[in-house]
Order: sequence, then C-alpha cells, then structure tokens
Amino acid sequence: LREPGLNLRVVQLFRDPRAVHNSRLKARQALLRESVQVLRSRHRTEPRGPARHQQQHLLPPGLLGGGRPPQPQHRAEFFLGGALEVICQSWLRDLLLARRAPDWLRRRYTQLRYEDLVREPRAELRRLLRFAGLTVPPALEDFVVNMTRGAAYSSDRPFLISARDAREAVHAWRERLSRQQVRQVEAACGEAMSILAY
Repeated sequence: LREPGLNLRVVQLFRDPRAVHNSRLKARQALLRESVQVLRSRHRTEPRGPARHQQQHLLPPGLLGGGRPPQPQHRAEFFLGGALEVICQSWLRDLLLARRAPDWLRRRYTQLRYEDLVREPRAELRRLLRFAGLTVPPALEDFVVNMTRGAAYSSDRPFLISARDAREAVHAWRERLSRQQVRQVEAACGEAMSILAY
C-alpha cells in the first residue's frame, strides 16, 4: 500500500452474513473443501490468550470442545457453519483496522456492501471508479445494470454468471433460512453486522 509505483487501491466487498450463509448452504458440496480450508486458517489467525467474550457458535455444541466428528449427512453444514464464523471474525478484524487506520491508508481503502451495489448499481459503480481514479465508460454502466437487473433469478445455480435480478438474492435468506439458523448467524457475526449496518 505504501509503494508509490503501484498506486494500489483496495475495495473490500461485504454481504449480509445471513445471505452468505444461505448461498453457502445452497452450494454446500461445491464449497466443502473451501470451508475446510477456511476452518484450518482459524488456527493461524486466532489471538492468543482468553477470548474477549463468549461467542455463540454455528457449530453443534458437542463439537466445540473436541467432540465426535459430525455424521456424514451433517458434515457439509458443520464445516459451512464453522467457516462462516471464521469469515465473520476476519471481517471484524478488517473493519476495526479500517476504523483505526491512518489517513494515508483510508485514502486507499473503501468498502462496498453487495446490497448497496444491487440497489444502486450506477451510483456505486461511479463511486468505485472515482475512488480508483478511473472514468465510467457507458458500456460498463450498461453492463452493471444488466447484470443486476436481469429478468431471471436462479437460486438453483448460484455460480452461474448471467444477467439476473440480484435484488431477489438480497432477501432470499429470509425465505430459506430457519429462525434458528438466522439467530445463529446473527450471534456469531453480530459485531461485524452491527458495524456494517445489517
């Protein structure tokens, strides 16, 4: 970030953790290996010493203290829930670092919420390109609007890159997650969600 020849800018994209969890559950088998890798990274990033506070986990209670491995039918959900916890902890560290960052770092870093991009694609695109010192070609603006305002929404193929109505994806978790799943995500990710105004 300090290298003048690079003129590096960082855009960090966030999304409502409840929507993230919903998407990850839909693609559970495709993300199983990635979730295991994210969980393994926890040991490299956890601070030493006692935790600041007791946090509710997305993992089944018996497994937090080194209990038995999950049954095969719950294996994917087990790893997905644990991976989301690690992701939210990482977000929180980034958000707190950004709050305390010196001016030179703040000028090179910005945040983008997926929901804001979906609701106001033109305005957010302009903001991002202005931050990067780039102009907004009309074709790029048309592309962003097309990709977020398409006629269809396919929750069955989450990794399909196509024009879709992304506004439906913003609130899809409300219909698909159980109340217990929502409460667990909010408990595990609450601090980051609060800073991001979710």
